[in-house]
Amino acid sequence: MSFDETDVRLAFAEGEFFPVFQPLVEFRTGQLAGFEVLARWKHGKLGGIVPDAFIPALERAGQIDQLTQTILKRAFSDADALGQRIPLHINISPLQLVDFELPGRIAEAAAQGKFSLEALTIEITESALVDDLLRAQAVAQELKALGCRLALDDFGTGYSSLKHLNALPFDELKVDRGFVSSMTEQRDSRKIVASVVGLGQSLGLTTVAEGVETAEQANMLRSIGCELGQGWLFGKPVPAEQLAEVIGRLRREGAMHATLPVDQNPIIGLEALPAQRLAQLQAIYDGVPVGICFLDRNLRYVSLNRQLAQMNGVPAAAHSGKTVAEVIPIVFPRVEPFIRRAMQGEPISGVEIQRLRGNEVGGSPVVIASYQPAYDEAGEVVGVSVALMDITGRKRTEEALRESENHYRHMVQLSPHVPWVLDAMGEVKEASPRWESVTGQPLGDALGDGWMRMVHPDDVAPTRRAIENAIHHGDSIDIEYRVQRPDGEWIWMRSRGSPRFGPSGEVISVYGVVEEVHRHRQISEELEACHTELIAAVNAVPIGIVLSDARDGTVFMVNPEAQRIFRGMVFAGQTLAECGRLKLTRTDGGVDEPAQVPLVRAILHGETVEGMQARFRHRDGTESAVELSSKSIRADSGVLVGGIMLVQSMEPDKGSAERTSEEDQTQRHFQVQPSGDRLPVE
Repeated sequence: MSFDETDVRLAFAEGEFFPVFQPLVEFRTGQLAGFEVLARWKHGKLGGIVPDAFIPALERAGQIDQLTQTILKRAFSDADALGQRIPLHINISPLQLVDFELPGRIAEAAAQGKFSLEALTIEITESALVDDLLRAQAVAQELKALGCRLALDDFGTGYSSLKHLNALPFDELKVDRGFVSSMTEQRDSRKIVASVVGLGQSLGLTTVAEGVETAEQANMLRSIGCELGQGWLFGKPVPAEQLAEVIGRLRREGAMHATLPVDQNPIIGLEALPAQRLAQLQAIYDGVPVGICFLDRNLRYVSLNRQLAQMNGVPAAAHSGKTVAEVIPIVFPRVEPFIRRAMQGEPISGVEIQRLRGNEVGGSPVVIASYQPAYDEAGEVVGVSVALMDITGRKRTEEALRESENHYRHMVQLSPHVPWVLDAMGEVKEASPRWESVTGQPLGDALGDGWMRMVHPDDVAPTRRAIENAIHHGDSIDIEYRVQRPDGEWIWMRSRGSPRFGPSGEVISVYGVVEEVHRHRQISEELEACHTELIAAVNAVPIGIVLSDARDGTVFMVNPEAQRIFRGMVFAGQTLAECGRLKLTRTDGGVDEPAQVPLVRAILHGETVEGMQARFRHRDGTESAVELSSKSIRADSGVLVGGIMLVQSMEPDKGSAERTSEEDQTQRHFQVQPSGDRLPVE
């Protein structure tokens, strides 16, 4: 149906022209990228009318500018009402592009609608550029100066497309819907779309596909690198009152109705690679320390890098146009089956091949090969990518490791320790032959649970318990037990081990060593006896003795005489800071600060104090006179490790019954406090 000037004038008067909004979506992320604004006519009698039916009438009536202003103002106002910045795309008529007043009218509409022109993309069809390219250039430059982006619409369907791309400052390139709709069925359409996208990428332009209606089309466009898409797959054009709902849905659902599964190989579009990416890939191709080549379906070399040429021992130029059988005839029969399988779409990796040179086998390089099928836009195999990694050095390393392992085993056999390994059941599955020389039990008899027959009956239960805790709870093993030698002698052994965990945290084995500690135990027992005698001697000395650790200022020994003199106010486990609070009063009447107490001076400064006379107050308020002497204790290396203080009472002896309280009686023994975290010396 055709319309005349009267029809369109009446439509403007009745406000029947309005904008609708169709979403544009990012293929890579599935996120909303903006909306294309399209004009619609809601005729009073005929209902909705599409632009193709009324645009010619508007152009004939000279009212196309009025339509543009009407649509722009309403679209800008609708976008502003949403309270958020939404990029918009709008088409202009071929007649408008040569109108020098167009930029001003667009700026005026944006100002009224409070819309930033940096969020506006003006789409220009190729046919609009044919008549007056110079005039179109001037208008396009003015639009760019306002901040607008420019898109070349319906690329490939008009005239002199490459000339237009070179002459005008475009930001986007739109692929015509005619090619997109047929690209999944027609190979030529696929190639055209891939070429247009590749051209746009090469020129640094954003590429947009129109008319995307199926998930298959979206997958294919995404795989060849197209950035934006619009079409019914993502949403039909909607009026302004539905904008908020559409925006919410697209942002909530991601808008990407067709995405490639994570575990699926993407379709590779060779024609889609732009010039700069080809240069980057070529640099990678030549830079990787791996031999790489691409074979076509006739097994001819299409490309290869320097590393592969060196592996083949043939100049790179000599590969061009030749088949694998012609370049490496000796190796070809061994690799052909893998190449053929890859041509059928089967990826193959991890194939170990010895690259024979001539008739020589010994010393020839060894490689790991992978064969990956390459696909075009429709998923058809167009060739095979081959990658070869030289593992000759790794093979030599493995041999060296095996030799090193043999050396290690010899060293273990000479070690005084006996390495052992328990399985997940707690039984010995491996041990050093030295077990027999230490215990007299043959190693074969010791494996499994056999070694437990040698253990003293009193030590069996705690030993089994230590193994069970390691297997079931992951505890370390550190246990001493006795084993009986063939001559009847019981000797002490010490086993230490740590569990090895599996991927789920379960203990799969325990590794450890066992050593003879019999002589060490004998020496320890002798030292313990000497220590007991020393304690008895110190307890019998009629002079008070207090020993302190220099590391943390903790008193670790107070003999009975010192307890009696201090009446329990100085005891093992106390810090010297707390001892200092006794407030010793010197004979000259002064009161010593904590740092002046003789024992504190001994461990802090290494001082020696002799015959210091002082008094201190007991808990009951009485005072006692004492004479104090102190000296530091140093290790053989000269490091200060502690201090000793001697205490003598200067009070008359009134008998032990009067001197010793009930509290003293409970502590009349040699006190030793275990080491641990202590308060610092004040």
